[in-house]
Amino acid sequence: MTDLPPEKPAVPPTGYAVVQDYLKTLDGSPGVYRMLDAENRVLYVGKARNLRARVSNYSRPGHTQRIERMIALTTSMMFLTTRTETEALLLEQNLIKQLKPKYNVLLRDDKSFPNILLDKSHDYPQIKKHRGARKAKGAYFGPFASASAVTRTLNQMQKAFLLRNCSNAMFEGRSRPCLQYQIKRCSAPCTGEISQEDYAASVYDAERFLSGRSTKIQEELAELMMAASEALEFERAAALRDRIKALTQVQTAQGINPRGVAEADVIGLHIEAGQACVQVFFIRANQNWGNQDFYPRIGADVTAAEVMEAFIGQFYDNKLPPRQLILSDAIEHDDLMTEALSSKTSHRVEILVPQRGEKAELVAGATRNARESLARKMSESATQARLLRGLAEAFGLDGPPQRIEVYDNSHIQGTNAVGGMIVAGPDGFMKNAYRKFNIKGDDLVPGDDFGMMKEVLHRRFSRLQKEDPDRSKGHWPDLLLIDGGAGQVSAVAQIMDEHGVGDIPMVGVAKGVDRDHGKEEFHRTGKRPFALQRNDPVLYFVQRMRDEAHRFAIGTHRAKRAKAIGATPLDEVPGVGASRKRALLAHFGSAKAVSRANLADLKAVSGVSGALAQRIYDFFQDR
Repeated sequence: MTDLPPEKPAVPPTGYAVVQDYLKTLDGSPGVYRMLDAENRVLYVGKARNLRARVSNYSRPGHTQRIERMIALTTSMMFLTTRTETEALLLEQNLIKQLKPKYNVLLRDDKSFPNILLDKSHDYPQIKKHRGARKAKGAYFGPFASASAVTRTLNQMQKAFLLRNCSNAMFEGRSRPCLQYQIKRCSAPCTGEISQEDYAASVYDAERFLSGRSTKIQEELAELMMAASEALEFERAAALRDRIKALTQVQTAQGINPRGVAEADVIGLHIEAGQACVQVFFIRANQNWGNQDFYPRIGADVTAAEVMEAFIGQFYDNKLPPRQLILSDAIEHDDLMTEALSSKTSHRVEILVPQRGEKAELVAGATRNARESLARKMSESATQARLLRGLAEAFGLDGPPQRIEVYDNSHIQGTNAVGGMIVAGPDGFMKNAYRKFNIKGDDLVPGDDFGMMKEVLHRRFSRLQKEDPDRSKGHWPDLLLIDGGAGQVSAVAQIMDEHGVGDIPMVGVAKGVDRDHGKEEFHRTGKRPFALQRNDPVLYFVQRMRDEAHRFAIGTHRAKRAKAIGATPLDEVPGVGASRKRALLAHFGSAKAVSRANLADLKAVSGVSGALAQRIYDFFQDR
């Protein structure tokens, strides 16, 4: 009897036939559909007012090349019905951000934006930068395009209105004015240098300024300055002059200040050669509070309306929309988007595509910025592609690496040791992929760089093998760069062989002769060291990556060291967090004084309950 050859596993059907089978079970409900491939990876997420009608479009030919490819890969579909199409739109954008399907337009850089907060939880409100959920009691102003824009505005606001920026614990612990008062950036309410009524008036003026009524404030200050000058109060007149100047500098830094647009996001889009740039200008209180560019992932044949709609849905998924969105390109479902965005906030959101007037000029400016930003990025990408090809040729790689991981350690005689990993690829440095490693090895000899690097690589590859065992998610490196010579390379090769990942190319970058910048030697396992020409662009590229890894590792080490320097025995007391620690130190002056305090004195500290005071007292008595 002859053995029959094993049966090949059945290949799942794909394409139009799959879609047609699902039509039998669908009705006209609104909802969201997902298209999946043979490995159950989500290819596309879409919404529909009528699921049956929408999905039937995929059951017959006549689509763009991108959609035809997607249908050809589809082996199954998933459906979620919703009560309304607006719910479907919101669910669609949530799923796109969560699943990152290959054939959807995807917003890749979706960070939060900072605001200015006038914290009114205290009798003397504090002005500060705020990012995240709006939980604190107070007035929020923003968003600003960057932290630097907030810092710049706050600096001028402090000069103009003399509002405090210190924490409540620091405020309560002051017995005399701090340096901010001496340099005329705070009115020192902590020590009674200003009455509560006068301070409240300054807070009111600051709110008016941030709400767009700056002209009125400057007129009032100018009148007060003239009155002070006529009364020969020249010091007060000079202080008022400086406040007016500070307000003017805020407005000058903001550049565009439209008169007819009080609160809006101006969104300009430019698409070229299968890439897109979206430029967003934040207009608040008739002032430009900065702009930010985004580069969503798109297909070669998507329309401007599709990109704009996807961007708006994903961008405002975790942000409060302003009263107006002023767009360069119309979206297909503007009524749905208006309803969805309005449901997120207390006011109605209006979507405009202006053709003339001031709003059209704002959109033209945003679109021009988008076009110029995309041109710069495409130029940088072309240069980066050449460098990656040169790197592959220099190091004998199979092709240009898409993900390069560079490692470095930082410590002082073994203390506060950390490892840093930076990542580079076709788009330059991928800062959201950077990782830091607190060196934990108790058996390491202080200063053992080999041992530290082994620990970092062991932890890195252990996690990769757990999270992405089949290397399908794009998290595995195509090249490792290690700061070090033959010894470091040997140590790293050993740990890579132990994890079964010795197939990943790895190169050690050593300083070379006299540790001279420009004479680097490159070490590879089983091969002789070599160097590149001093003026080779690939050498500069490697130096830049190594320096970035060094900068990141040193910055992480300094942060850890600073935290260790600020550590006190209070950190070990259960229930004493950062705010209570500051309150205790402000009240007693030092951790030693806290350890010697009696129970009654501990109870007198603001924010320390009787139970916590007893816990602190018992902790130090036991010690």
